[in-house]
Amino acid sequence: MTQWFQSTWMGYGAGWLVATLILVLMIALPLMLAVAMIIYADRKIWAAMALRRGPNVVGPFGLLQSFADGLKVYLKETIIPSSANRGLFLIAPILTFTVALIGWAVVPFGPNMMLADINVGMLYLLAISSLGVYGVIIAGWSSNSKYPFYSALRAAAQMVSYEVSVGFVIITVILYADTFNLSGIIAAQRHHMWIFNGFGFNPLLFPMSIIFLISAMAETARAPFDLTEAESELVAGYQTEYSSMSFALFWLGEYGNVLLMCGMTAVLFWGGWLPPIDWAPLYGFTLWGHFFSLGIIWFFIKIFTFFFVFSWVKATVPRFRYDQLMRLGWKIFLPFSLIWVFLVSGWLMLTRYGALS
Repeated sequence: MTQWFQSTWMGYGAGWLVATLILVLMIALPLMLAVAMIIYADRKIWAAMALRRGPNVVGPFGLLQSFADGLKVYLKETIIPSSANRGLFLIAPILTFTVALIGWAVVPFGPNMMLADINVGMLYLLAISSLGVYGVIIAGWSSNSKYPFYSALRAAAQMVSYEVSVGFVIITVILYADTFNLSGIIAAQRHHMWIFNGFGFNPLLFPMSIIFLISAMAETARAPFDLTEAESELVAGYQTEYSSMSFALFWLGEYGNVLLMCGMTAVLFWGGWLPPIDWAPLYGFTLWGHFFSLGIIWFFIKIFTFFFVFSWVKATVPRFRYDQLMRLGWKIFLPFSLIWVFLVSGWLMLTRYGALS
């Protein structure tokens, strides 16, 4: 598409800009729609596990409930506390929402279906996921209120703690794939274990997939690690002083980050857009001489599967105490993932690079 726009009267520069903007909108608009629907799915899953109905009035089966809630917060007044730092107070939710969106720039939705296929895509995603904490910290500090500030301190300690173990987990994947490129990581998972596509089917990497999934919950402050929003202690945490669309942007950013982490789990361990089994009909079908890939469908199925796990945990597992949260990150996940890096490195040296020969 970029080459077509560049071949028109727009020329090289303007054609590239227009094509890139269209590609960005093709990712951002469906993503925002997906966030609205995933909030609905989240509420339905919680309701089913608590033997309740969940949203069922607005629209067929309650499908329009998220849009009604969005319209409600849009029509409300934005209130800024008189003692707050006005500029930072308004920037914080925008930063959180923006960071949740830009991470998707390098995620492969299917074969050759990504905005930017860069060689350091894994490093880009790791950097973007680390930036999410800044929105929370800025919101907590700029509110000039003790509950949001306490929440910001918790968020900083929590996200930094689990970033360390996430980094070691990603190192094991990079060692096996031998590339930082996300498309290359997915390609390395094809028939990785006999007929199965995915590093998660490897007994040596399966424990890392579990640690990554749990760390992703802590990274996005989802239950049982939602200590930044513990209503019994902090009212609403860093969001206490927010209202209207600024509050909604935090919600959109949170669910955008959750979907991004679900997508990263699928890409790193479960084959991304590859089908679970390496069988030709599962990759796509040929119709009227054209091949139609099923890759994007497999990718979305995997994302929703992991999101279901996120919702399942939130509906069934009680919130951790803060000391339990820190103990899990520093005393269990960090040493375990560090030891596993040595095990994976040693295994690859023995089997792939022939250290004994």
